[in-house]
Amino acid sequence: MKVCLSSTGDNLDAQIDTRFGRCRYFLFIDTDGMEVEAMDNANIASAGGAGIRSAQLVADKGAEVLITGNVGPNAFDVLSAAGIKIYSGASGSIKDALEKLKTGGLNETGGPDVGSKFGFGGGK
Repeated sequence: MKVCLSSTGDNLDAQIDTRFGRCRYFLFIDTDGMEVEAMDNANIASAGGAGIRSAQLVADKGAEVLITGNVGPNAFDVLSAAGIKIYSGASGSIKDALEKLKTGGLNETGGPDVGSKFGFGGGK
């Protein structure tokens, strides 16, 4: 399964980024072989539309699951339309989040949990 996580760093020891659209990095992890691809988020400084563009990137990379701190309404709509399962409210390390996913310790998100423009000032 291909999982995307919003991350503050480029490795498994990094923390989940509370922001989705403006997170520092996206970590794409193939859970079958634990192959990791770290990608700088080019949308971090976007004037607008960061959530939509980030969601489209995640979909284009073939992610089946997204784990993040928060997800806004526009990103949620794009991710949902692409059939991506969304787990928001995550915190702690990337390793911990993956373990929680494997053991059923995360709850799938039923809707956006922040308003639009959250990433402009709500993140770390």
